[in-house]
Amino acid sequence: MVKQGQISLLIPSTIFIAFLVVPISAKNPLFIFGDSILDAGNNNYIQTTSFAQANFYPYGITFFNFPTGRFSDGRLICDFIAKYANLPLILPFLQPDNGLINGVNFASAGAGALVQTYPGLVINLHEQLRNYKKVESKFRYKFGDVKARKRLTKAVYMFSIGGNDYSSSSTFLTNYPKSEYVDMVIGNITFVITEIYKTGGRKFAFLNVPPLGCMPMARISSIDGDCIKEPLSYAILHNKALSYVLKELQIKLPGFKYSLYDFYTSLQQRIDHPSNYGYKEGKVACCGTGRFRGIMSCGERRPVKYYELCENMKDYVFWDSAHLTEKTYKQLADEMWNLRSYGSYNIKDLFH
Repeated sequence: MVKQGQISLLIPSTIFIAFLVVPISAKNPLFIFGDSILDAGNNNYIQTTSFAQANFYPYGITFFNFPTGRFSDGRLICDFIAKYANLPLILPFLQPDNGLINGVNFASAGAGALVQTYPGLVINLHEQLRNYKKVESKFRYKFGDVKARKRLTKAVYMFSIGGNDYSSSSTFLTNYPKSEYVDMVIGNITFVITEIYKTGGRKFAFLNVPPLGCMPMARISSIDGDCIKEPLSYAILHNKALSYVLKELQIKLPGFKYSLYDFYTSLQQRIDHPSNYGYKEGKVACCGTGRFRGIMSCGERRPVKYYELCENMKDYVFWDSAHLTEKTYKQLADEMWNLRSYGSYNIKDLFH
């Protein structure tokens, strides 16, 4: 749990199986919270650094044919999940005329569960919760209290958060023992979940934290090019704690259901065995420069202007130094839709 006085509670060997994905008829809204894994363009509308934005070429070149603010060459996991749930693309909260009825995307690239993670540059998890409560109020105004709560209860709440809390360069990270720091991150996530639960939310879908030390941007600081152990250790501790907390919430909160997708393991398998999943390269990014193309230079809008762009992004697991190609996101979305990594639900179950 979060300890008072430390942080504010008011706070982004395997063979690939091709799943048959059949969209189902659904009226369940999808609300999306998190970081760059799920940000569909909220950071286009805030004053931040170019590191936290992807609204320039060559981002978005495959599916959209223009940059949308997504950190990929195309669609993200949440875009595919919306498609499989028979929903349109879920638009960013800050995008004018974003609709709201089918759900809202609150995610912000660079966001963490802690307010101390990139403060002032991102929409942190507490701010995302505050934006959700604005939408809740609009639902109540539009549908009335009873119908609004019913709609919010039918909704699915999707999260990818925590990675930036452990990869932030802030000295705040080093001020606490590992286990205590992880407890603070998990405590803030738990607070947000319970606040959404109070509004009627019952169905939650989570991605755990990926193998942070194996990203191209992490490998460049390794002499031998191996994964960096320190961020990996934080990710492992976080994922164990998240799994435990969700089981506890399922016991304590009546009607609480969750899906927890093992993002860490699924991505690690593709990094280590790319050919098993239809890739030629699992460690080098498609877009960037330096070793493993691990320097965040994709698009010439960042301090390092020079970048290289691969010929075929479908050969690559990674799009840039910290994010994945559309092909990878689709594979992961297919698994998240169908597989039950932890608990008794997959995200398809939640939409039923």
